[in-house]
Parts: sequence; structure tokens; C-alpha cells
Amino acid sequence: MIDLHGPMLTDEELELFQEQGYVRLGKVAPGEEIDALCGRMDDIMLGKIRYDRMLMQLCPSAGKPELSKQTKAFKESSLKYRKIQDLEQDALFLAYMQHPLFRDITRKIIGEQVSIFRAMFFNKPANQGVMINWHQDGAGGWGLSIRPKVTIWTALDATCVANACLQIIPGSHKTKIPEKGDQLSPEERAIHAPDEKRIYLEVEKGEVVLLHNWTLHRSEVNTIDRPRRAFSVCYIDAATTQLSTGRSFPRVFPEYVPLEDMATIR
Repeated sequence: MIDLHGPMLTDEELELFQEQGYVRLGKVAPGEEIDALCGRMDDIMLGKIRYDRMLMQLCPSAGKPELSKQTKAFKESSLKYRKIQDLEQDALFLAYMQHPLFRDITRKIIGEQVSIFRAMFFNKPANQGVMINWHQDGAGGWGLSIRPKVTIWTALDATCVANACLQIIPGSHKTKIPEKGDQLSPEERAIHAPDEKRIYLEVEKGEVVLLHNWTLHRSEVNTIDRPRRAFSVCYIDAATTQLSTGRSFPRVFPEYVPLEDMATIR
């Protein structure tokens, strides 16, 4: 039987997160639950289950550029989606997002009232996908009133160098680096993300990584004949708003409040 992480983040893990900007948490949910998430994701991509308000993007490598724009619309029945967002609308994914360990993590780092900026499926299809350059999530491009700190990333497939596992720069979360947006310029990459500082996060299916949003990360193109899928959730203080619009975000702790109901509790 595989040991699962307990419902509490240890003091040592919290200290490691604060110092390095990431910590590997191992497996949090049993294999059957991860398999169910994968099956549900396939059903959403194939259109067997549809949600009208999910942001969806077909992978550009699928060869249909007219469908690769990210919009809140189902594109086609395909397992080659690159991103699907707003997964808190799905009961299986919402239940996973509200796991007791994730509640404890967000309570210790964020507070009692917690929303999500995004709950997103990432996919690098077999022998495909796109390269993502070094960047810090939310460093400048998201325009939030409160700095985001917590992303919980779950591998839905085993990842390795060949299928484009996450690459990170430990300790890079302590400073906002990009002058504009979230991506580093070539000059910034040379200074802050040299090859010798890079760590490849090869993980097993179901393994979870706690990431600080500003930890530099990137990924390559998938070069093997199986996909590299992951589920990433950015948790934020529930008081956070979008600076440009004043928009708030769905709350997940202490209980789920969908976006359309947030205005009534503010």
C-alpha cells in the first residue's frame, strides 16, 4: 500500500517552502481518485461532459490554429487540449481541491478565507505540446490586488525530462524578477536561470508539488508517445480582486462559493 501524505503540512515542509519556493509533498490521494480525475478530464475534452463557462484551448500542435485561441467554448472532441480552466465547476475536481491537506496549507500561508485565481488542466500531448519559457506566475501580468503565493500542482501522469517535466530554480521566489509581465527577458534568464541552477522535477503519477507562484519555472516539448498531463490550482486570499475590473474570484475555503455568488457575500 502506498503511503499518502497526512492532512497537515509539517513545520519542516513549511520552512522548506519558504526557503526554496517549492516542496515535494508526495502522493495525497489514492490512485483510484487520480484515475477518476483523469477519466473526468478525458470526458470533458471529448465533449461527453460539458460546462458552458470553462476556458478551453486546443494545443497549437494539434494543427488547427483557428481552434487554439483560449475562449470559454468547447472546441472539438479531442484529447489534444492544451489548457482547460475553471475546473472548480466540476464536482470531482472541486472535492480534490478541498482536500484537508490543501486546506491546512492555505490556512498556514494565506488565511481562513481562500479563493482560487485558477483551477487549470495542463496538457502536453504525446510527441507534441509547446515550450514554455522561464517565468514567475503572477509577478506582473495578472494584475491582482494581493500578491499570489500558493500553487498546488498535481501530476496526472508520471513526468520525466523526455516528456517535459517542470523545471524550476529553487529560491527564485524571493524577488520579483521580470521588468514587464511574468516572463524573463534573455538578459534576465542569463542572470537568474542559468543551467547550473535548474532542477528537473521528475515525479510519479499522483505526486503533488507545492510551489510559490514566483518560483521560476519552465517546460519543454513532450518528445515521447504518451501525454504529460497535470492539474494546477492557484489559491489566493479571498479578498483579492482584479485591479482593472474589481472582479473577485470563486471561494473554496471554508466552503465553495461560485463566482456568481461572491458579490452577495462581500
